[in-house]
Amino acid sequence: MSDSFVHLHVHTEYSMLDGAARLDDLFAKTAELGMPAIAMTDHGNVFGAYDFWKKAKAHGVKPIIGIEAYLAPGSRFDKTRHRWGAGGEDDISGGGAYTHMTMLSTSTLGMHALFRLASLASLEGQYYKPRMDKELLAEHAVDMIATTGCPSGEIQTYLRMGEYDKAKRAAGEFRDILGVGNFYCELMDHGLEIERRPQEDLLRLARELDLPLVATNDLHYVNAADAKAHEVLLCVQSGKTMADPGRFKFDAHDFYVKTPAEMRHLWRELPEACDNTLLIAERCEVSFNENADLMPRVEVPDGYDEQTYLREQVHAGLRQRFPGGVPETHRVQADYEVDVICQMGFPGYFLVTADLCRYA
Repeated sequence: MSDSFVHLHVHTEYSMLDGAARLDDLFAKTAELGMPAIAMTDHGNVFGAYDFWKKAKAHGVKPIIGIEAYLAPGSRFDKTRHRWGAGGEDDISGGGAYTHMTMLSTSTLGMHALFRLASLASLEGQYYKPRMDKELLAEHAVDMIATTGCPSGEIQTYLRMGEYDKAKRAAGEFRDILGVGNFYCELMDHGLEIERRPQEDLLRLARELDLPLVATNDLHYVNAADAKAHEVLLCVQSGKTMADPGRFKFDAHDFYVKTPAEMRHLWRELPEACDNTLLIAERCEVSFNENADLMPRVEVPDGYDEQTYLREQVHAGLRQRFPGGVPETHRVQADYEVDVICQMGFPGYFLVTADLCRYA
């Protein structure tokens, strides 16, 4: 296996007021370190997917499209918070509203399914954050890889609370939903006790359920020197100042693009966890059809095409505005503008816009 490494847990500038990794800088660093690919796993959204894909290609880096999803502790429709522990770091995130899961699409079909999941999380599961649930995953999670996530994941939370059986049962459910070989135990180590405390049980769970391991570094900025700027960004997010001792901040400064050598040294006793990042990268292949016509279409009456129907609608609007007769200057100007729209190939766009305006 190569001595390289692929970062699979990455918060770009599209993790608003949390990720400080600008895309061009991120890809330049990835290419400089000789890493063949990198993922985007922004918090609860896939807004940056196309921008990420396009710029990664320009830098000669393979893009992997993913998300750090928010999962409801029960149904996404249940808008209540569930206390699992006594609060603090041993409880689940958002005061009991959600846990985290890292998800990666392995194909274009899987990426489209991820878009659908993210949309439904916002439309149906919004409660503090846009939340998915196991029902949505079972329905839409095709061609996807997922992991146990960061310390705010469901599995690690159960393990920190000493609820090994519940953690094992939850991990088994996710494995069954995603399919054998598609659910990984994610290992992180930024020198934090919250990460290290459940690690032994996490490795035991992986052995008992035959789950592969994958090592990640929770990236929020590109270079180690960016840690201070990231602290400022978190202050903006939380409405605090750097002088506030109780401000929201990360308790380590390791959330940057570590080199393959750094990651392999960190996980030298579990080299397969680093090897698996390369195997996952090989599995992931997504693309965008940049020439596709994705415009919605308005159904036009029989006997019309989009151009003639747009012209008819414009003249109907003129007659409505000038019931006593349309002035010749207005008719000529309208015909001229419709001609330009049709020559540019935009009659469908104007019909869709008119339809939206009528509905509004």
